[in-house]
Amino acid sequence: MLNSRHSIPSDLNTRIEQLGKQLGFNAIGFSSIDLGATETQLTKWLELGYHGDMDWMAKHGTKRTRPHELVPNTLSIISVRMNYLPPNGLDPISALNHPTIGYISRYALGRDYHKVLKQRLEKLAQGIQHWVDEFGYRVFTDSAPVMEKPIAVQAGLGWMGKHTNVLSRDAGSWFFLGEIYTDLPLMPSQPITEHCGHCTACIDICPTKAIVAPYVLDARRCISYLTIEHKGSIPEAFRKAIGNRIYGCDDCQLVCPWNRFAQTSPETDFRVRQQLDRRSLVELFLWTEEQFNRYLEGSAIRRIGHERWQRNIALALGNAPTQNIVLEALEQVYHSTSSAIVREQCAWSLAQHQSTDGHADHH
Repeated sequence: MLNSRHSIPSDLNTRIEQLGKQLGFNAIGFSSIDLGATETQLTKWLELGYHGDMDWMAKHGTKRTRPHELVPNTLSIISVRMNYLPPNGLDPISALNHPTIGYISRYALGRDYHKVLKQRLEKLAQGIQHWVDEFGYRVFTDSAPVMEKPIAVQAGLGWMGKHTNVLSRDAGSWFFLGEIYTDLPLMPSQPITEHCGHCTACIDICPTKAIVAPYVLDARRCISYLTIEHKGSIPEAFRKAIGNRIYGCDDCQLVCPWNRFAQTSPETDFRVRQQLDRRSLVELFLWTEEQFNRYLEGSAIRRIGHERWQRNIALALGNAPTQNIVLEALEQVYHSTSSAIVREQCAWSLAQHQSTDGHADHH
């Protein structure tokens, strides 16, 4: 398709922004497809092995940093931001301070964001079609080799925080990102200046010291990576530090001063489901695979599968106070699971309680 064929209204950016707001996006920006600086940083990060076993980070070659290689004829990127902080959740600090509760990252307490954002982005693209001739586009949300955060920064939606999340003065960092790659020649937005200053709160709080330098995350140490992306046993060096975090980690966001300005989301889809903000570890641990799939239908958590779910909770139970209910649950799953990874994790966790309880050793 020849881009010169597009007859483009002069106020197209403004129209797209207005429609985006009506569709529930909190900010909309526009950028070119030049990600040269990002490509250099990504190459270095991959060479250091910081992506761990996220092989997909490396396998797409330059498609991740050259949008026109991923979607031919791409000229511009529309970038959107949608707040997700649920208005009805248990205070996250309270959840972290209750070692018998399973802590789940705030973004995963409601409906799977991939579905919510993709549907809205599709509506936005359909709206644009009313104003221009047929145009080429493809929508993304954390779903392909797309450098979402650097794109959002170029589109003026925020700046890159030292924890490698995008930050905004009026929304903090509790938001999802999405993109539309398009062959429309749109006017790029102005990037905004960064406002982290000398603050290192996110680096200092990280339980596993995963932020190895400002703006550099070693995913292999990151609790979100270890509990969600990592397939095998969780390295023993990090088990104590993980505490009761069973799916993701928000510590670097919880301490960020800019999150004082975060807005809760009016989206009913992001409201807490199944009381996931306050459930006991033992209760979650004893869900069968069938229950796991049923209770977490439409949730991003289902992506990790029942085995990783049990692995994570078994670990957290090793960090929980020694109680009969905890020991019995670990024993029960240890003897009934067919997963070597879950069994090994149960054994480690039972051993953590040995000093306070004379339970048999497991080998």
